[in-house]
Amino acid sequence: MYDVRRTVDLVIPVKTLDRAKSRLVGAADRGVGDPAAHAALVLAVALDTVTAAASAQGVGRVLVVTSDPELTSALHRIGVEVLADGPEPGLNSALRHGAAALGPSVGALQADLPALRPAELSAALAEAGDRRAFCADRQGTGTTLLLAAPGEPLDPRFGVGSATAHTESGAVPLTGDWPSLRCDVDTAEDLAVAARIGFGPRTAAQFVLSA
Repeated sequence: MYDVRRTVDLVIPVKTLDRAKSRLVGAADRGVGDPAAHAALVLAVALDTVTAAASAQGVGRVLVVTSDPELTSALHRIGVEVLADGPEPGLNSALRHGAAALGPSVGALQADLPALRPAELSAALAEAGDRRAFCADRQGTGTTLLLAAPGEPLDPRFGVGSATAHTESGAVPLTGDWPSLRCDVDTAEDLAVAARIGFGPRTAAQFVLSA
């Protein structure tokens, strides 16, 4: 279906559940802000993202970098590899740490894509080919997927304005119409967009439970 010419190993970093996605606190329980409800939402989003990525054509290994014990246990139950955080703090350090444990063809995927469709990720890999490339978020300023050229370092530059930073680093912006791959969730508005696309099963169940 897709001309995916190489297999890419993906590293997916996730903060501890109590620290991740702070701007979404209250989204799971109608503004109450219960820490347990928030942690359950972050866990569901991460698991939906990881399982969708792992089933995409062209994806080899999926390695989650996290030191959260609950998430680690949940990932082990579904057969996903986990690597504890390295000594250096920060998202880009976590990505370099994970990439160093993977093969010569590596990419980085954000962990907050609860509507991710495997077919869209496969299409992005096919469009990238052997190029250093990235997929911008739906606003066009951030990055949801970064792919290194085979045998080259990942060189992640995530943060504010990462789409520009990755372009300046030589990465080619991917232009496909992939709403689920571009819809990372940082705010309640982002969650609403992802809901319209269609949440993965764990995120959808979390919202049913909190309704």
